Amino acid sequence: MPTSTADSRHVLVVDDEPYIGRIIQLKLEQGPYQVELVHDGRSALERLRSAHRVDLILLDIMLPHASGLDVLAELRRLPHRHETPVIMLTAKGQEADRERAAQLGATDFLTKPFSPKKLLARIDEIFAR
Repeated sequence: MPTSTADSRHVLVVDDEPYIGRIIQLKLEQGPYQVELVHDGRSALERLRSAHRVDLILLDIMLPHASGLDVLAELRRLPHRHETPVIMLTAKGQEADRERAAQLGATDFLTKPFSPKKLLARIDEIFAR
């Protein structure tokens, strides 16, 4: 049974690959999630600096205008966002990226390609805490 808009969680998906972003959006919207999709770091920062509700962020590392790591560092400095869960998504599986994301407070780190079903399960798990 679908939940109402008031009960749904708001997820911000930040990915510069429109196809991947759209797949994630469609999968999450099948569940109790409202999804907003942006395609670059600058747009993500504008959105995150606002007071709009965001319950979780799916954040690609390789982005135009500001990297996902730059976005993560900035959002952790924002009082209203410093505890927002962030799952980093990247085609780069380099250990240095994982370590930096962990230092900046990423909740999880997934390497592309990933299973949308597994991503949804991980998001459900984060919200069940």
